[in-house]
Amino acid sequence: MTYEVQTLTLCDGWVNTWFVEYATGCRYPETFATREAAQAALEEFFAEIDEEIAIGQRAPDEGYDWDEFRVVEVGA
Repeated sequence: MTYEVQTLTLCDGWVNTWFVEYATGCRYPETFATREAAQAALEEFFAEIDEEIAIGQRAPDEGYDWDEFRVVEVGA
């Protein structure tokens, strides 16, 4: 099975907005081998946002809400 981090969007509902971009310019949706790996990536994302807010690179109201993200199983 593979897993992805999905973001709740206004127009399309829950979608995978995370991409991996290769040197060739090709972009593919990012997926993870385990639920734990996807969850760890999401936690790292939130930690980076929190750090940016703490050092003043983002305003406190420019963060995200955990309810806007979820990890789901998407297939083999």
